[in-house]
Order: sequence, then C-alpha cells, then structure tokens
Amino acid sequence: MKYVEFGNKQAEVIMLLHGGGLSWWNYREAARLLMDDYLVIVPVLDGHGGSDRPFTTIEDNAAELISFIDEHFGGHIGFIGGLSLGGQVLLEMLAQRSDICRYALVESAAVIPARVTNALIGPSFAASYPLIRNRSFAKLQFASLHMKKDLFEDYYRDSCLIQKEDLIAFMKASTSYQLRKEVALTAARVWIITGERETGEIRRSAQLIRETIPGSQLEIMPGLCHGEFSLNHPDQYADKIRGILNGDQ
Repeated sequence: MKYVEFGNKQAEVIMLLHGGGLSWWNYREAARLLMDDYLVIVPVLDGHGGSDRPFTTIEDNAAELISFIDEHFGGHIGFIGGLSLGGQVLLEMLAQRSDICRYALVESAAVIPARVTNALIGPSFAASYPLIRNRSFAKLQFASLHMKKDLFEDYYRDSCLIQKEDLIAFMKASTSYQLRKEVALTAARVWIITGERETGEIRRSAQLIRETIPGSQLEIMPGLCHGEFSLNHPDQYADKIRGILNGDQ
C-alpha cells in the first residue's frame, strides 16, 4: 500500500481513508489545513489510482493498515477518519484492533449488505467499464457524485487507472460488508457522520453503527449528499477533526 504524508513527523498522527473509486486527493485540502499541527497520512487503498497492488478484501486492507501503524507508530495513533469504502475499512480496523486509535470518524459507510446490488455489479460494471475513459461519460458520472467541480481532473485521471477487476472487487466488497460485533469493544471514541440526503441504506447503517458502538455520536449533516462533508467542505471537516482532538466536540 502507498501512503501520502503531510505535515510534522513529530506531531500527533491522523490517518484518513478515502472513498471507493477516489484516491488520496479525497483529503488533500483538509490535510493541508491540518499539516502545520499534525502528521496527516492518507493511504491509497488497494486497487485504486496510484496504488501498488490489486484489491482483495476490506479485511485485508484493514490488516495492512494496522501493520503499518504497528511498524511506524507503535500500534496506536490519535485519529482515523474514513469515507464510504474507507469508512468500512476503518470500522474493520476498529473490530480487528480495539485500541488502534483514540478517536475515529466514520463518514457515509454502509454496513448492511445490499444483496441485489451486489449481484448486479459484475455484469453492469463489465458492460460499462469501456466507457470509463470517455470524458463525456466521466463527467456524467462525476456529476452524479455531487463533488465540487475542481476535483474532476483528479477523479477522471484516477478512474482511468482503475482496472476492471479491481473496480468490481471493491464494489462487491463494499456492497456485501457487514458490521462485525467486535467493533463494540473498541476503545476509540467514535463519531458517525451522514448527509441528510443520503440513501436509506446509508442512514440505516449510520443508526446501526451508533447502536452497536457504545458512546458513539451520530451527526446528520443538513442538505448534504454522500461524502460531501469531507470532499466539498474540507475546511469544516478539518475543523471537526481539530475539535475532536482538542476535546472540544
């Protein structure tokens, strides 16, 4: 797994896990806002643009990140945040290692398997994959994701780098992920963020995470769609992280 770093190597560590189909630029602006006071590490999840290996499973990505934290930071860091697929990897990390971080922020993560969607991924993505390098098609896809316009070139570049097998693999993993009961044992204080305009699946997942992790806090962001908090409002996202780490939240 590859890692992009921002900031002070002697400072408290923040790790941010990007969404499916995105890459480290998901958190670029927020990381730059935090880098004067923290070391911000943004891994490139397996199978994504700029990664160094194919995607296997959410569980494997979580184990790999835990090994990285063990090797470089003594098995524990201050904060981990994750969006969508990255949020699922984060929840898996919390389930695999209860004390991996002090604080966690899970944004827009699905934890209730979507069996029908999962079954359709293989044939639908196999048919549409040849269009992934078509800019007009990419712009339509990009518009449906509600990301701010200045992220399009990053999105298009890295979408073109994703192999069909990886795209299908991480989409199938994401739509079949189920919250593990071990996550209830985490020592981290956990925040769950979801947009007011999310799908019912994501809203139900957020509530299930809240009910499963003792002491966790659920926040519904008014007017926001999937992933818009970290992608489109990096200043507010950075402020949220800073407030959590400073004990103001």
